[in-house]
Amino acid sequence: MNKIKVLFLCSRNSARSQMAEAFLRKYGGDEFEPYSAGLEASEIHPLTIKVMEEKGISMDGLCSKSLDIYLNDRFGFLITVCSKAEKECPFFPGVSIRLHWPFDDPAAAQGSEEERLESFRKVRDQIEKKVIDFVENTDKYSNIKDNFRM
Repeated sequence: MNKIKVLFLCSRNSARSQMAEAFLRKYGGDEFEPYSAGLEASEIHPLTIKVMEEKGISMDGLCSKSLDIYLNDRFGFLITVCSKAEKECPFFPGVSIRLHWPFDDPAAAQGSEEERLESFRKVRDQIEKKVIDFVENTDKYSNIKDNFRM
């Protein structure tokens, strides 16, 4: 069975898109094949790794990736998870459905480490909820679902 390929896109692929990819791997079962990328790849933020480990999700072996490596690929969904990615990537070839899930950038949080951790946890929990909702409600696209299996 072909899986539905999903690309999560944000500005640096250091936090939000990485979390979304990891949660879709956890909750998507055999239905989805998740990927993530950034407009400008950087390193995965250490607090991303920490808050995902709190949920029992290891980020070992993952790295930040640039959008460029996926330009010739086809995806059922492109989901931007930040306003910068939504604005700066107005067109992406090979995408059936494009969605925008705007989340605050936890990497921009200021304050003590505990305050920054709380920002990462808040965004992590919002992303987890959104991914679960996406998985449970993908049937609303059922009229074209077979067309975006890759």
